[in-house]
Amino acid sequence: MAGPILSDRALNRALLARQLLLERGALSPVDTVRHLVGMQGQAPLAPYVGLWSRLVDFAPAELSTAIEDRTLVRATLMRGTVHLVTRDDGLQLRPLTEPAIVRGFRGGFRRLITAEQEAEVTAWGRELLTERPRTRVELRGLFRDRWPEIDADAMAYAVSYLLPTVQPTPRGLWGMPQGQARLALLDSWIGRPLDDAPSIDGVVLRYLAAFGPATVNDAQAWSGLTGLREVFDRLAPQLTIFTSEKGQVLYDLPEAPRPDAEHPVPPRFLPEYDNVLFSHRDRRRIIDSTHRVPLPPGVGARSGNFLSDGYFRGTWSLEGDSLCIRPHGELGDAASALVEEGERLAAFLGVSGAEIAPVG
Repeated sequence: MAGPILSDRALNRALLARQLLLERGALSPVDTVRHLVGMQGQAPLAPYVGLWSRLVDFAPAELSTAIEDRTLVRATLMRGTVHLVTRDDGLQLRPLTEPAIVRGFRGGFRRLITAEQEAEVTAWGRELLTERPRTRVELRGLFRDRWPEIDADAMAYAVSYLLPTVQPTPRGLWGMPQGQARLALLDSWIGRPLDDAPSIDGVVLRYLAAFGPATVNDAQAWSGLTGLREVFDRLAPQLTIFTSEKGQVLYDLPEAPRPDAEHPVPPRFLPEYDNVLFSHRDRRRIIDSTHRVPLPPGVGARSGNFLSDGYFRGTWSLEGDSLCIRPHGELGDAASALVEEGERLAAFLGVSGAEIAPVG
């Protein structure tokens, strides 16, 4: 199945083009989230920075409105993490990603709760969430009173992982206090049942449109699923095949953009959780160093990472009334453009300016 070789740099440009990071797009926030097959929403305000970097004239109110009217929802999906997705994708992706979500929960809590206890806990948890949204703290207290012999944290997390849930508003709304995350049932929040025949083939094709060219292992890393080899084998006749520098088989949509490897790339600022950095098993197409991507706690929009020449080159954070840029190394001629872009982000986030910290 060998095909033409694509260098890591060529894969970088293809990824950035599809992620709207090569050139900002004119899509709506909802259409962008749909195109990206969701955005990491673990930090609830992170998607605002991610969309600011991808769209022309992005207005936070547009995204908040879509979340408030439930066109977009924040649900536990790919890799067992919270994603901002369209309501249609939430209903389709939850059944597909269920095996990975369950596997992740049981890997962390199996010693603390049995399968039989899981069933009892989630049955009562469904009743509790049908009454109204609740925080994990509330659930922990209720479960502890009813089943004091079972680990309370395990029971609360069983509800958030094993039941299809969303984190309802006001969490995720721009300019609003975020507070503790509450949980609501996904189907009840949207007002429609989960998809009973979701298409994994369709999701894999959409993954390639947003993240390709990619290997089978890349798609599995993005989704958290296993066993996708047979899906790619089934789709192969309609795909174009390439080979990576390491000799891996890469799959892609025939008409998807694959810019020249030397296509110029402007500096881009990313939130602390952005799928462009986490959606491949082999991340050399965007992380070509040993530096780890930091995952700080918080609600988002106060720190993140930046790309220079298309690659992960450092971090940024709001410090006082300024946006501080911390590169991993010397930036050379790229520094001035990075500061200019940083000043635009600073204005969007409501601080006075941006500056590069000394490399130490």
